[in-house]
Amino acid sequence: MAEPSYLEKPVLVAGASGFVGSHITRLLVAQGRKVRVLMRESSNKAAIENLAVEIFHGDVADPESLRTAMRGCGTVFFSILDARFWLTDPAPIYRTNVDGLVNAMDAALETGIERFIFTSTMGTLGQNPNGPVTEDIEFNWRDKACTYILARLEAENRFLAYCREKGLPGVALCVANTYGPEDYNPTPHGGALWEVAAGHMKYVLDAAQPTVDIRDVAQAALQAERYGHLGERYIIANEYIHNSDFYQIATSVTGAPPPKLIPQKVAYAVAWCAQRICKLLGKKDYLLSTDAVYLSDAFKELDNSKAREQLHWQPRPIKETVVDAVTWFKAQRETKEPAN
Repeated sequence: MAEPSYLEKPVLVAGASGFVGSHITRLLVAQGRKVRVLMRESSNKAAIENLAVEIFHGDVADPESLRTAMRGCGTVFFSILDARFWLTDPAPIYRTNVDGLVNAMDAALETGIERFIFTSTMGTLGQNPNGPVTEDIEFNWRDKACTYILARLEAENRFLAYCREKGLPGVALCVANTYGPEDYNPTPHGGALWEVAAGHMKYVLDAAQPTVDIRDVAQAALQAERYGHLGERYIIANEYIHNSDFYQIATSVTGAPPPKLIPQKVAYAVAWCAQRICKLLGKKDYLLSTDAVYLSDAFKELDNSKAREQLHWQPRPIKETVVDAVTWFKAQRETKEPAN
């Protein structure tokens, strides 16, 4: 059977400087694909340094730069987002995560893109008190969701509407908390993993989380390009693990003592007080907030059977992910340390 035509054309990775986008880029290059990447001129290129890619400078706020990068491509892997959930002013979050996505989808339709793989989030899924969450459960916790989650929800809804109403050949991936090596920026949760493993962070929340290896996210994206059902979304999550077990794996690599657990009620009370103080002082964009505490334990077990069955996706064990991530962070720090 002949390969689909889009697999023979150049592919564009939008957001290639980020954690997800860089790993998708790395995997595409390893498979011998002709890869273009779209990023701002100011973006940190460390994650894709020395990869054989064609760089297009642009921005989701500049539709012409999107069209220029997409012309001639068969597939777009779209992983551009503003993840700063702590921003007091929601305008930048909506401008990038919603308006930027709409600009990219319009450009994809204008340039004849044959596959548009969108990196969404587990935050758009509904909650299920009676068992694992599936893609069929509609969002049902708007009253508890912060601005960041609502922006991501609107983005995914716009995406699925474009697929239904305008024929966008798209697939959405609802991705859990990502961990793994080559986390150059790093992500906030990846950075926390290393801080605990290095013995610098002594306390963590008494919470649990759905996790996934970043390399498996990249693999899921490529599998979605080939096998994904257009107009549908797939849960890309692996093991649901408590922080005590998660960080025990991390500290076993370095020999650091495992962190102590902070009860949710204590963390919420501290965050509530901190928020009030920040508001009284006129401070903005604070990380310690009741929203952050709530999100730390809001997501429960996710059912990835649809991705396994339809995308032929096989994620690796979380222990391998954590060990590889900590080992990579450790090597990076040792490389940067000055010689005696």
